Amino acid sequence: MSLDPVFPSEFESDEEPLVAFFSEDISFSLPNEETVISWIEQVVIREECELIGLQIVFCSDPYLLDMNVAHLNHDFFTDIITFPYQRPPGIEGDLFISIDRVKDNAIQLQQSFERELHRVIIHGVLHLCGHNDKSDEDAAAMRLLEDAALLLHPAFSE
Repeated sequence: MSLDPVFPSEFESDEEPLVAFFSEDISFSLPNEETVISWIEQVVIREECELIGLQIVFCSDPYLLDMNVAHLNHDFFTDIITFPYQRPPGIEGDLFISIDRVKDNAIQLQQSFERELHRVIIHGVLHLCGHNDKSDEDAAAMRLLEDAALLLHPAFSE
């Protein structure tokens, strides 16, 4: 099991997609990938950034825990780890998302799995756009940005 960020060398077409989805150590595929890609692009534009490349990797709790220990020296479960490869306004990086943790969070927050998964995805994108959540104030601001971004997604535009 590799704990390094993913760098796929080949895609189905000659042109590499700006956003690509993978799963590592689990079987998971995101429905409506094209809708999610359009939504991410819309949020990135709203943040006045430029999407260069984004890989979203779905994995299990144990896999992400191993990455958290290996790369961040954090010995605890998390829903997402973001690896930026550029500073904003250029958006390029990997998002590793624990599907196990997203399921648990959805139950605890009394949200649908789909809504929580999209919140976690956009949380990582917002990190790549330069937003932080280390302080309580920053975390509250990040939550507002996540909520605003969810309203841009056709499935959650209440």
